[in-house]
Amino acid sequence: MELIIGTKTWSTWSLRPWLVLKRSGLPFTETLVPLREVGTSEAVAKVSPSAKVPVLKDGELTIWDSLAICEYIAELAPEAKLWPTDRAARALARAAAAEMHSGFPSLRGECPMDLKKREHMAVSEATAGDVRRIVRLWSELRAGRGAGGPYLFGADFTIADAFFTPVATRFRTYGIRLSDFGDTGAAGAYAEALLETPEFLEWEREAIAG
Repeated sequence: MELIIGTKTWSTWSLRPWLVLKRSGLPFTETLVPLREVGTSEAVAKVSPSAKVPVLKDGELTIWDSLAICEYIAELAPEAKLWPTDRAARALARAAAAEMHSGFPSLRGECPMDLKKREHMAVSEATAGDVRRIVRLWSELRAGRGAGGPYLFGADFTIADAFFTPVATRFRTYGIRLSDFGDTGAAGAYAEALLETPEFLEWEREAIAG
């Protein structure tokens, strides 16, 4: 399998399936298309039906959406427990990942991922609303399903965790204190756990070195 990704400093959508592939244990090669350069659009269009990254190629199969890639990997590697084994927990994990996949537009636009950047910024009310919703979601899932481990659904790192890892980087990059948005500790601890996984630390090292 080949995963085609964008520049690691910025590409949130590339990070998500990359983390899932790493967790799966499946062998894959990685091809990086530099973003924000002259010719980037043309280079991506050559390898992606949607002219966006990431893209997964597995033989003759091409998958061009991050969530679809993650679902495919979960089916190939069920032993990795990339979705919770409990049916109800699995449904909640899918709902959380889907909400991240399609939601929080103000946070995305105002606070783009940049792993080389640190600053403190006052966010707009729209972004504050996004942050409050994320704090509430994380806190509720950790309280209801997170016993036995540091992740949303306990000890196993799932696709939902992969989808929220770039969000944790945004909070760190822009100095967003979750306690200012209703967190009583659970959401902040979860964000820290996401940024301490070996897989994310590997990605971050490569991003900073690149």
